[in-house]
Amino acid sequence: MLTALRLTDCSLTIQSSRGRGVLCWGGEGSCSGEGNFSQTTLTTTKSKTAVKINTALTSDLQVTLEKVLGITAPGNRALACDPRSGLLAYPAGCVVVLLNPRKNKQHHIFNSSRKAITTLAFSPDGRFMVTGESGHMPAVRVWEVSERQQVSELQEHKYGVSCVAFSPNGKYIVSVGYQHDMMVNVWNWKKNVVVAANKVSSKVTAVSFSDDSAYFVTAGNRHVKFWYLDHAKTSKVNATVPLLGRSGLLGELRNNFFSDVACGRGRQASSTFCITSSGLLVEFNDRRLLDKWVELRTTQATCLSVTDELIFCGCSDGTVRAFSPVNLHFLCTLPRPHCLGVDVSSMTDLFSCRSEVRYPDTVAVTYDPTNRWLSCVYNDHSVYVWDVRDLKDPRRAGKLYSALYHSSCVWSLEVSPEGGGEVGGGGACLPPSSFLSCSSDNTIRLWNLDGHNVLKRNILSPKVIYVDDNLTSLLDTESVAVANGNTEKVGSSGSEGQQTDQCRVGIRTLGVSPDGQHLASGDRMGVLRIHDVHSMEEIMNVQAHDSEILCLEFSKPETGLQLLATASRDRLIHVLDAGREYSLVQTLDEHSSSITAVRFAGEMISCGADKSVYFRTVEGGLEFTRTHHIVRKTTLYDMDVDPTRKYAAVGCQDRSIRIFNISNGKQKKLYKGSQGEDGTLIKVQIDPSGLYIAASCSDKNISIFDFYSGECVASMFGHSGQYESLLN
Repeated sequence: MLTALRLTDCSLTIQSSRGRGVLCWGGEGSCSGEGNFSQTTLTTTKSKTAVKINTALTSDLQVTLEKVLGITAPGNRALACDPRSGLLAYPAGCVVVLLNPRKNKQHHIFNSSRKAITTLAFSPDGRFMVTGESGHMPAVRVWEVSERQQVSELQEHKYGVSCVAFSPNGKYIVSVGYQHDMMVNVWNWKKNVVVAANKVSSKVTAVSFSDDSAYFVTAGNRHVKFWYLDHAKTSKVNATVPLLGRSGLLGELRNNFFSDVACGRGRQASSTFCITSSGLLVEFNDRRLLDKWVELRTTQATCLSVTDELIFCGCSDGTVRAFSPVNLHFLCTLPRPHCLGVDVSSMTDLFSCRSEVRYPDTVAVTYDPTNRWLSCVYNDHSVYVWDVRDLKDPRRAGKLYSALYHSSCVWSLEVSPEGGGEVGGGGACLPPSSFLSCSSDNTIRLWNLDGHNVLKRNILSPKVIYVDDNLTSLLDTESVAVANGNTEKVGSSGSEGQQTDQCRVGIRTLGVSPDGQHLASGDRMGVLRIHDVHSMEEIMNVQAHDSEILCLEFSKPETGLQLLATASRDRLIHVLDAGREYSLVQTLDEHSSSITAVRFAGEMISCGADKSVYFRTVEGGLEFTRTHHIVRKTTLYDMDVDPTRKYAAVGCQDRSIRIFNISNGKQKKLYKGSQGEDGTLIKVQIDPSGLYIAASCSDKNISIFDFYSGECVASMFGHSGQYESLLN
């Protein structure tokens, strides 16, 4: 997750984390003291999602989630559509996003357990949704979609829920656990009882109910199995009865990995369709016999969606092919998304990409037969909704909706300076309420929360800056693992997944100059880059540090300085003169460990993992001299300065917020920065009015406190990973 927290004068709060996403929260009201105050908070995590939040701080503060910028759907089992309402549902950490593609509006369901959602499905009537989650003793939960409230819960799995499905009659829910869980449960969810269960030893990645609710089929590694429900027993017996399972007769395909399954509908209700990861679409008849198959002509197949009239198969390289369920005849190949590494801001035609370029793989598809929308998720974490009313001419397929999210850990967020103008105009180059994010996927992305047309003149958004030509970093390797059956790694927040992110190169931190003209970024190899915000062209690239750059800070205009400070894990702070082409002014080496934060407040203040805070003043031009050195008994992870530049707030490993007087270096106040008893404070951010301070904790919670009294006035959650950045 991201661990940067910034509150700015454009009343935008953004928080990022290693959860690979950004969350935006909102609300209205007034606060005591200096009149009315409202703010927007954005958060990011390792779950690759981002959120926008607007809050007004009051004694009875209510915080609402406005938007999530990210997706954590590992495959088809975590993507669903409701033809009645037109809603598209997918997970983003421990939040379910309910998207209306036509209106580009989101609603959200919160999993209060804070466990990552791994799978979901709508009920046949669209009124309810079932979700499964990862982690110890995971629950299968049923939610009322309109009220977004939980109505039922079942805890019969131990390690994680791989896939769930409603029966077409709406009476039952089937849930399949991870491989080591080894359980298949059929649940009468209205009575909250398990009516049938059995064990399965194979790795299962998909489940589908038959049209008449008489049986369901599971698919996975060398596994296709038909499970039959005895309605006479399940409706009368109070105890759980054994499920009757019969394996599909796979013949010469017995050694394949079956990546998805869907039972036939309508005239083909007696058939069952599967795809293999090797690229075959196969059909089983009503006797469980492998009846026929067809080659998809792709290197890998991952997902399929079946209706009365169509079969859509998602494949590698952005390919989606359509077939007839009656005879498996090929119908067409649908348009592909953007190609990897393309400048999406300059694209005018989705069909203009050349054949030699590389595309992201399709990892999930779902079809809405009422609106004739095909929703696709790709392994670069992009989401497309295609209007496919005329399959006779695929080029007439229209893009109804698209979003390009970060595919890896989101490390930092930076808001545009107040008073930003139109792109291409004078003054600041970013429009109001826009912000930038950076990630381990080696990209910097420009977002806008107010819907300004300036960022939407292209057919895709947001604007993406690629810092190198490595296309592999743009792809989510976990999604590839899902296609090969490694489902347990997906959606988990365990150390294995975090180690994968730790070894990836990426952009670690951002900074925007006060005039909005320059964007500074530091990566995990110690390289400092400067981009011109107007053209987004790189104007400087230098190996500034021997290790990852953890903090970038421009001096404020009111200090009378034009400086950029870079701090790194190599224990050094470099001070650069921004007015003289970022020439080196001074290198400071007082810290004995990683430097976690640097701030300008007339003086320069820095803190680090060596438990020290250094206060420095300018003497003799631009040279900084140490005036105070404070040592505490805990690691110091982040720091912010209040608008008056009198106080510095430091977030600490012991979950405390320490307030220091900048003029004399003395600690003025200490109060608790988290409501829980676990975790560490990762980021702190003071709001522009100076009345409130927000803090993110590694226990996946964000809290807002009265800056002077330390009283908690609001708290929120949403990410399934650690928060890495916050902005106000």
